[in-house]
Amino acid sequence: MRRNIVAGNWKMNNTFEDAIELISEINEIMVSDDTINAEVILCPPAIFMELATDIAEEEETFKIGIQNISHEKSGAFTGEISAEMVASMDIGYCIIGHSERRKYFNESNEMLAKKTKLAIENEIQPIFCCGEVLEEREAKNHFEVVAKQLEKGLFHLNKDEILEAIIAYEPVWAIGTGKTATPEQAQEMHAHIRTLLLSAYGPEVANDVSIIYGGSCNAANAKTLFSQPDVDGGLIGGASLKAEDFITIAKSF
Repeated sequence: MRRNIVAGNWKMNNTFEDAIELISEINEIMVSDDTINAEVILCPPAIFMELATDIAEEEETFKIGIQNISHEKSGAFTGEISAEMVASMDIGYCIIGHSERRKYFNESNEMLAKKTKLAIENEIQPIFCCGEVLEEREAKNHFEVVAKQLEKGLFHLNKDEILEAIIAYEPVWAIGTGKTATPEQAQEMHAHIRTLLLSAYGPEVANDVSIIYGGSCNAANAKTLFSQPDVDGGLIGGASLKAEDFITIAKSF
């Protein structure tokens, strides 16, 4: 069943003290506000995972995700974090294939396919990111780019497995630039992704998988974006670092 989802990707931001303050403030607001009609997921840096899960478990107002996992199961990979490690901390979500990982860390579709499979095997729901850069948008092959990313990185999962996934469309040209896809552009791509799901898996999957938007969504534009029929929420970057803005977004359904 499609869910309204708002996930906050902190990226590489905040000290330990900042993290305590932000998570606690979000928790306090959510405990006192019963009007939030969305599943809220916080994805702080990995070093704050224990802190985040401890606070999340107190009131169960939100859930915790990690920003990345290794494509290897275990072994001599210094600095990496395995899916099994993440699962052992009761962390239920993982961002996979974010454009920054693809760009700066050269993550290929094949590598991402391994990550999604490991996540599913460890009962972690992947938040699988896809999206085009500006040149691909201007060349009008953005639909093909997204289709390839999904087919190579996610659609190897079987029907039961894909139902555990969340897809995040992030127009790369609208991340950290202040630019945002228009609601119509977001809806057009989300509808395209849902059509790809329909072709690959059938109507049940197409209707049940949540597709969220990840391109400079903020407190001012979230309601308009989320009103689109195929936009089921947002993967929020900078706005997730301010508790009131993030909660405003979560209340935009």
